[in-house]
Amino acid sequence: MRETFLSGARWEAGPSALMNGRTGAVVARAVELAVTSATRRKGLLGRDGLEPGGGLVIAPCSSIHMFFMRFAIDAVFVDRRGRVVKIVRNLKPWRIAVSFRAYAVIELEAGSLERTGVSIGDRLYLDAGPAQLPTPPA
Repeated sequence: MRETFLSGARWEAGPSALMNGRTGAVVARAVELAVTSATRRKGLLGRDGLEPGGGLVIAPCSSIHMFFMRFAIDAVFVDRRGRVVKIVRNLKPWRIAVSFRAYAVIELEAGSLERTGVSIGDRLYLDAGPAQLPTPPA
Protein backbone atom coordinates (compact mmCIF):
# COMPACT_ATOMS: atom_id res chain seq x y z
CA MET A 1 0.00 0.00 0.00
CA ARG A 2 1.37 3.42 -0.93
CA GLU A 3 1.51 6.18 1.70
CA THR A 4 0.35 9.20 -0.33
CA PHE A 5 -0.47 9.95 -3.93
CA LEU A 6 2.85 11.70 -4.60
CA SER A 7 5.06 9.27 -2.65
CA GLY A 8 6.02 7.31 -5.79
CA ALA A 9 7.00 10.42 -7.74
CA ARG A 10 10.61 11.00 -8.71
CA TRP A 11 11.15 14.68 -7.94
CA GLU A 12 14.54 15.16 -9.56
CA ALA A 13 14.11 12.77 -12.49
CA GLY A 14 11.86 12.80 -15.53
CA PRO A 15 8.18 11.93 -15.81
CA SER A 16 6.52 9.13 -13.87
CA ALA A 17 3.84 6.72 -15.06
CA LEU A 18 0.30 7.06 -13.71
CA MET A 19 -1.21 3.71 -12.78
CA ASN A 20 -4.72 2.58 -11.79
CA GLY A 21 -4.57 0.40 -8.68
CA ARG A 22 -7.97 -1.19 -9.37
CA THR A 23 -7.25 -2.36 -12.92
CA GLY A 24 -3.45 -2.33 -13.02
CA ALA A 25 -3.69 -0.31 -16.24
CA VAL A 26 -1.33 2.46 -17.25
CA VAL A 27 -3.42 5.65 -17.35
CA ALA A 28 -0.57 7.83 -18.65
CA ARG A 29 2.99 6.85 -19.55
CA ALA A 30 4.74 10.18 -18.92
CA VAL A 31 3.28 12.41 -16.21
CA GLU A 32 5.02 15.64 -15.26
CA LEU A 33 4.70 17.23 -11.82
CA ALA A 34 3.65 20.81 -11.11
CA VAL A 35 4.30 21.14 -7.39
CA THR A 36 5.91 24.56 -7.03
CA SER A 37 4.01 27.83 -7.08
CA ALA A 38 5.43 28.74 -10.51
CA THR A 39 4.74 25.37 -12.15
CA ARG A 40 1.22 25.19 -10.69
CA ARG A 41 0.40 28.66 -12.05
CA LYS A 42 1.71 27.80 -15.51
CA GLY A 43 0.18 24.34 -15.80
CA LEU A 44 -0.37 23.54 -19.48
CA LEU A 45 -0.58 27.17 -20.60
CA GLY A 46 1.36 27.93 -23.76
CA ARG A 47 1.19 24.37 -25.08
CA ASP A 48 -0.65 23.27 -28.21
CA GLY A 49 -1.61 19.91 -26.72
CA LEU A 50 -0.48 16.97 -24.66
CA GLU A 51 1.58 14.15 -26.09
CA PRO A 52 -0.35 10.86 -26.32
CA GLY A 53 0.15 9.14 -22.97
CA GLY A 54 1.25 12.39 -21.34
CA GLY A 55 -0.20 14.24 -18.39
CA LEU A 56 0.38 16.79 -15.67
CA VAL A 57 -0.20 16.44 -11.91
CA ILE A 58 -0.87 19.73 -10.13
CA ALA A 59 -0.57 19.51 -6.34
CA PRO A 60 -1.82 20.81 -4.07
CA CYS A 61 -4.79 21.83 -6.19
CA SER A 62 -8.57 21.65 -5.87
CA SER A 63 -9.60 23.75 -8.89
CA ILE A 64 -8.38 24.46 -12.40
CA HIS A 65 -9.27 26.95 -15.08
CA MET A 66 -8.95 26.64 -18.82
CA PHE A 67 -8.57 30.38 -19.55
CA PHE A 68 -6.26 30.95 -22.54
CA MET A 69 -5.94 27.20 -23.17
CA ARG A 70 -5.85 25.97 -26.78
CA PHE A 71 -7.21 22.45 -26.32
CA ALA A 72 -9.61 20.35 -24.23
CA ILE A 73 -8.41 17.98 -21.50
CA ASP A 74 -9.70 15.28 -19.19
CA ALA A 75 -9.25 16.18 -15.50
CA VAL A 76 -9.12 13.74 -12.59
CA PHE A 77 -9.32 15.11 -9.06
CA VAL A 78 -7.78 12.86 -6.39
CA ASP A 79 -7.50 12.99 -2.60
CA ARG A 80 -4.20 12.67 -0.68
CA ARG A 81 -4.18 8.89 -1.12
CA GLY A 82 -4.84 9.07 -4.88
CA ARG A 83 -8.50 8.07 -4.67
CA VAL A 84 -10.50 9.57 -7.55
CA VAL A 85 -13.11 11.97 -6.12
CA LYS A 86 -14.20 13.71 -9.34
CA ILE A 87 -13.81 13.25 -13.09
CA VAL A 88 -14.31 15.93 -15.73
CA ARG A 89 -14.18 14.66 -19.29
CA ASN A 90 -13.43 16.88 -22.28
CA LEU A 91 -13.02 20.11 -20.31
CA LYS A 92 -12.95 22.79 -22.98
CA PRO A 93 -11.05 26.11 -23.05
CA TRP A 94 -12.57 28.97 -21.01
CA ARG A 95 -14.16 26.61 -18.44
CA ILE A 96 -13.50 25.94 -14.73
CA ALA A 97 -13.57 22.69 -12.73
CA VAL A 98 -13.57 22.44 -8.91
CA SER A 99 -13.52 19.69 -6.29
CA PHE A 100 -13.11 20.91 -2.72
CA ARG A 101 -12.31 17.36 -1.54
CA ALA A 102 -9.31 17.09 -3.90
CA TYR A 103 -5.64 17.27 -3.01
CA ALA A 104 -4.41 17.17 -6.60
CA VAL A 105 -5.67 17.25 -10.16
CA ILE A 106 -4.31 15.21 -13.03
CA GLU A 107 -4.67 16.77 -16.47
CA LEU A 108 -4.72 14.29 -19.35
CA GLU A 109 -5.31 14.30 -23.08
CA ALA A 110 -9.07 14.55 -23.84
CA GLY A 111 -10.46 11.04 -24.28
CA SER A 112 -7.87 9.37 -22.05
CA LEU A 113 -10.33 8.56 -19.28
CA GLU A 114 -12.74 6.86 -21.65
CA ARG A 115 -9.91 4.73 -23.09
CA THR A 116 -8.43 3.75 -19.73
CA GLY A 117 -11.66 3.18 -17.78
CA VAL A 118 -10.84 5.39 -14.78
CA SER A 119 -13.83 5.63 -12.40
CA ILE A 120 -14.74 7.50 -9.23
CA GLY A 121 -13.25 5.59 -6.28
CA ASP A 122 -10.30 4.16 -8.23
CA ARG A 123 -6.92 4.58 -6.56
CA LEU A 124 -4.32 6.11 -8.85
CA TYR A 125 -0.63 6.20 -8.08
CA LEU A 126 2.60 7.40 -9.64
CA ASP A 127 5.09 4.68 -10.49
CA ALA A 128 8.81 5.27 -9.99
CA GLY A 129 9.51 5.75 -13.69
CA PRO A 130 7.83 6.18 -17.03
CA ALA A 131 6.05 3.09 -18.32
CA GLN A 132 7.97 1.86 -21.32
CA LEU A 133 8.12 -1.12 -23.57
CA PRO A 134 11.09 -3.37 -22.77
CA THR A 135 14.30 -2.32 -24.51
CA PRO A 136 15.46 -4.97 -26.99
CA PRO A 137 18.91 -6.44 -26.33
CA ALA A 138 21.77 -4.77 -28.22
